[in-house]
Amino acid sequence: MAQNEKLVFVGSYNMSGMMTQFAEITLQSKRVKTSNNTYQHLSLTASTYSKWDSFFKIRDIYESYVNPTSLTPTLYKRQVEEGGYRISEKYIFGKNSIKATVSRNGRQPSNQSVTIGNSTTDIVTAFYKLRKINFNNMKVGQITSFKIVFDATEHVVSVRYLGKETVARAGNLGKKVCHKISMVSQADILKGKDRNLVWLTADAQKIPVLIRFNIPVGAGQATLKSATFN
Repeated sequence: MAQNEKLVFVGSYNMSGMMTQFAEITLQSKRVKTSNNTYQHLSLTASTYSKWDSFFKIRDIYESYVNPTSLTPTLYKRQVEEGGYRISEKYIFGKNSIKATVSRNGRQPSNQSVTIGNSTTDIVTAFYKLRKINFNNMKVGQITSFKIVFDATEHVVSVRYLGKETVARAGNLGKKVCHKISMVSQADILKGKDRNLVWLTADAQKIPVLIRFNIPVGAGQATLKSATFN
């Protein structure tokens, strides 16, 4: 992962049996400094194209502030607007717990403390930590697991290595040999065995170029449009 990186994807959703482009998704990593610390700011934004807003408007922002070296999160924020559903979340990470503030559909925020493992991360950080795995040392079919906290609940996510495949069109990166992995959660975040797939470039950067997912409301994919670094 570069110190400053921007990955733009085209999001598609299965509508009547056809993958239809409906949103732009951006993953961004930036180095930021405060008076006391230096953080890596990780963000994911998703926004439906305007022609789809009247059908199902999406305006999602996920953010995490992490240690630039270990990717240990300090602060996580989530602002979701999906159709008529809205949620606002903030997690402050401690050593073995988070302080969570959650508000749904404009209601009064609730506060709670959630016990977590000392290596548990938020969902955005987990995606970047996934890119630090040395897949060259994994055998096809080998599984590794990690924990995330989502909706103020800790979940186990398992990653299964499926070998290498070539992606012919990886945005502005062109044709790329990739590590193919499968992800599954014990909860309902991700549905089905080997139905949530990620292709990461088989190089030092491990750029995600294609993502296919199954969630409770349906199936979709994200294809890389552009990758920029500085």
